[in-house]
Amino acid sequence: MPETQTQIADAGPVLGARGLAQAACRPLVTPLVRRIVTGAEALNAQHALNGNPPVHGTAAFPWVRGLEAATPAIRAELAQVLMGPARRPQFRQVAPHVRRIPRVTDRRTFCLYAYGLRSARNIAECPDTWQAVKAIPGLQTAAFSILEPRQPMPVRRAPYNGVLRLHLGLIVPEAPVATLGLRVDEQLCRWEAGKALIFDGCYDHAAWNRTDSARVVLCLDFMKPTRQPAQLLNRALLNLALFQPYVRGRAQGAERQEPLPARPPSSTV
Repeated sequence: MPETQTQIADAGPVLGARGLAQAACRPLVTPLVRRIVTGAEALNAQHALNGNPPVHGTAAFPWVRGLEAATPAIRAELAQVLMGPARRPQFRQVAPHVRRIPRVTDRRTFCLYAYGLRSARNIAECPDTWQAVKAIPGLQTAAFSILEPRQPMPVRRAPYNGVLRLHLGLIVPEAPVATLGLRVDEQLCRWEAGKALIFDGCYDHAAWNRTDSARVVLCLDFMKPTRQPAQLLNRALLNLALFQPYVRGRAQGAERQEPLPARPPSSTV
C-alpha cells in the first residue's frame, strides 16, 4: 500500500467484532455496506491463494525472510522504546469498543501505522522497523504488542477476513506452550524469537502469558492474497475511508491519556 501523508499519534491494530461494517462508525453502517462486506468476505474465502487455514506457513510469503533478518535492528529499537519516555497505552485506553474484555487483560501497544494513517513520532523513533515493514504487500497495521506477565488475552475474532496477521517474536520467555502461547481455532502455536507466525484472525483465537516476563511481538496486519475479482474488491474496501474515522477516534483517545511510566519487561532485550 502506498504511503499516505496522514499521520496519527498512536493507535493499535484494529480489532473488534466480526465484520468490517461493525468496525466502522455506526452512521456509515448501512444495509448496502453490510451486503458488500458479506459478499467480499465470501469472495476472499473462495479465491484465497493460500486457502483459509487458521495458521499459514511462512514459505508462501517470500518477504517474510527479509523481515526476520531485520529482527536484531527491530529489537534494538524496541529496547529504546521500552526504556524511554514513550507512551505504552493499555489496549482498552485506545480502543474503547473492547471494554467488554475482562480487566485482567493488560495489552500494550506502540503503533507505527494503522489503515493508511502513520505515526510520524513513533516512526521517527523506529526508522529501521519502519523500513523493514513499509514495503510489505498490502500492509494495514504495524505495532509493537506487549502482553504483560501473568496476563491472558481472551477469545476474540478479527473484524474482517480480508487481512492476515503476523507476529514477529521479539521478546519471548522460555516456556512451554501451556504457559505461553496462542490458540487459533484448534491449533496451538508458540512464538519464537526472530521468527514470524502468520494466522487468520477471523478464527477464534486467544493468547496467554503465565510467565513472570513480558512477551513482545511486532504485530502486523496485511492484505490476504487472493485472486481476482476478490483482490480488487478487497483492496477497494481496505482503502476506503470506512475505517479512518474509527482509527482516528482511537488515536484521539490515546492522545488524551497521560504518559505511562516507562517499565521495561523483565526479559532481557
